Amino acid sequence: MPIFSVTQGSLTLAGLSAFLSQHHHQQQQQIFATTDHASPFFTITSPLFIPPSRTRRSTNNITAKFSVSANAKAENSSETAITTATDEVLEPSPDALRQARRSADWKAVKAYYDGGHILQGRVEGFNGGGLIVRFYSLVGFLPFPLLSPSHSCKDPQKTIHEIAKDLTGLLISVKVIHAEEENRKLIFSEKEAVWSKFSKGINVGEIFAGRVGSVEDYGAFIHLRFPDGLYHLTGLVHVSEVSWDLVQDVRDILNVGDEVTVKIIDIDQGKSRITLSIKQLEEDPLLETLDKVIPQDGSIAPDPLNMHNSITIEPLPGLESIFQELTREDGIDDIRISRQGFEKRVVSQDLQLWLSNAPPINRKFTLLARAGRQVGYVCLFTPPR
Repeated sequence: MPIFSVTQGSLTLAGLSAFLSQHHHQQQQQIFATTDHASPFFTITSPLFIPPSRTRRSTNNITAKFSVSANAKAENSSETAITTATDEVLEPSPDALRQARRSADWKAVKAYYDGGHILQGRVEGFNGGGLIVRFYSLVGFLPFPLLSPSHSCKDPQKTIHEIAKDLTGLLISVKVIHAEEENRKLIFSEKEAVWSKFSKGINVGEIFAGRVGSVEDYGAFIHLRFPDGLYHLTGLVHVSEVSWDLVQDVRDILNVGDEVTVKIIDIDQGKSRITLSIKQLEEDPLLETLDKVIPQDGSIAPDPLNMHNSITIEPLPGLESIFQELTREDGIDDIRISRQGFEKRVVSQDLQLWLSNAPPINRKFTLLARAGRQVGYVCLFTPPR
C-alpha cells in the first residue's frame, strides 16, 4: 500500500496513518517527496528541515510537504492530525513551448520538401525582393521571379509591389525549394507549385496563345494562356526559334506584353522547362517552292529555260563561278538559272545551293540557290544515256 498518491495534481494521504502507526515517535516529523529520483520512496527528515537544494522549482519536480502532529495516533482514527498538503506543477516556459513548436514545424517543412508536396502559406508582407510567407510558426521568403505569371498577366499595368500588396493576407499554394533549419533559411516557390498542377496537361506539338513576359539576349520568355483564361506556365523561345529570318536582336521582333502564338517543341519535367517556337508555326522556307516566293516588283522570268529573259534580277554573286566548276564535272551537260525572286525574309547571308527532292524530269534536276532574300531556281541537265 503506498504511503501517499498523486492524482490530478493533488496529493492524498492514503496510507499515511498506517505508516505513522508503525513508528512510535512522539515528535513532529516532516515528510519530503520529490520526483528528482527514480526511487518510489520518499524521505523522512528530522528535525524539521528541508534542504534548499531540493526546493528548487522545476517542470519535472513535484514537491510535497507534510506536517503531521505526533498526536496523529489518536484513539479514534477519524481524528486525524492537522495536515497541510501543497503541491505545485509548473508548466513549460513560453520559450520552451515556442522552440518545440518551431522544431515540429521544421520537420513538417522538410517532409513537404522531401515529398515535393504543395503547402498553403499566408502572405504576411513583402520587401524589395519578394514576399514574406508564413507557414505556422515559420516565416519564409518567396522571391518575386518565383511568383506565378498569372498575377502579372491579370493586370499588366500594376507594378510588382502593387501585386505584392494585393496578395498580403492571402493564402497561396507554394512548394518548398530550400529548407535549412540551422541557418533558419526557408524559400518557397509558387511557380513550382503551379508547374506540378498544370505541366502534366500539356504536350509537345500543342499550340498556345501567349504573352511576352521578358526579353533577354538569348530569347524571350512567354507566358502560356490556359483554357481558364489565366497564364499558368512560362516557356522560352530561343533566339534561333523566333523567326526564319536572321535575328540579330530579339528585341527587334518581340517586346514585353506582345501577344504571340507559340508551339511547344520540348518539355523537360525534371528541370521544369518548356521550350517554345514561333518560327515553326510557319513552313520552313527551305522547303518552299519558288511559287511561294514574292518576286521583286511582281516580275518573274517568262521563259524558265532562257536566262537572258530573266534580266530584271542579277544572278547571285558567286553563282557563275560555281556553274563553271560544275560543268567541268563528268555527267553534267549544262546548268542554268531558270527564274529568280525575293523572299519575305533573310534565310542566310551566305550563298547556299540546295538540291531539290523533286524527281528529275527529262534529265533535269532542280537546285535552289539562296543568299540574303534573293532566291533562284537552277536547272542542271545530265547527258542522255
